[in-house]
Order: sequence, then structure tokens, then C-alpha cells
Amino acid sequence: MDVSTLALILPSLFWMRISISAVWLYEGLWCKVLGMMPSQLAIVVELPGCTPDRALKILKVVGSVEIFLGLWVLTGVHPAWCALAEVMLLVLMNGNALLWARHLVFDPVGMVLKNMAFLMLVWVCGAMAIRR
Repeated sequence: MDVSTLALILPSLFWMRISISAVWLYEGLWCKVLGMMPSQLAIVVELPGCTPDRALKILKVVGSVEIFLGLWVLTGVHPAWCALAEVMLLVLMNGNALLWARHLVFDPVGMVLKNMAFLMLVWVCGAMAIRR
């Protein structure tokens, strides 16, 4: 398959950015900052030495970082650095959840598989933007 054919079947960079951004904005704003996903707070409370008050603050900060990432993705500025930041944050969050609160993660294997697929989209989007 040549490059021109591949370009016709791949979604546009615009739609990839919208999709990735939507995930970060949902996770950051809805789930963490607005607190609509109590299970995420329960996971953060499991971190060593973390009180419920501290966990709430950590969750709000992480949510704010996710919102920032969602907006950064939309800008298309420094796509490789953006993709790297997204990968690092998601690996850090998943790793901590599995290390400290695995008993609260409904489906650990599913979480990892879904996030691997998401990060593949992140990386492809970042790489496509660089090549343009």
C-alpha cells in the first residue's frame, strides 16, 4: 500500500486530536476535577500516607494536568513532546493504581489494554503531526 492510499484511509489529524483531547478532558474535568467518578478518589486514597483530604487535592491537580493535556493536544504545538507527556502521565497513573490499589481496579488487564490502544493513537497522532 503506497502512502497516498494510506492517507486516504487514515482519519485526519484533526479527528485524532479531537478524539484524544476528548478523553483527556473527560477524565480530567468530569472524573477528577468535578469528582463524578468516586472510584478514582478511592484509588488515590490508597497511596502511601495519603489522607482523604490530600487525595482530593492530588486528584484535582491530576485532573488539571489532564485538562491541560487535552488542550495541548488540540493546539498541535510540539506534538512529540505532548505525546511523550501523555504516555508518561498515563503509565505513572496506571502503575500507581496497580501497585497501591489493584483491589479497587475493576479490570486491571482491561485497563492496561485499553490504555495501550489509547496511547498507540496518541503516538500515531504525534508522529503524523511531526511528518507534516
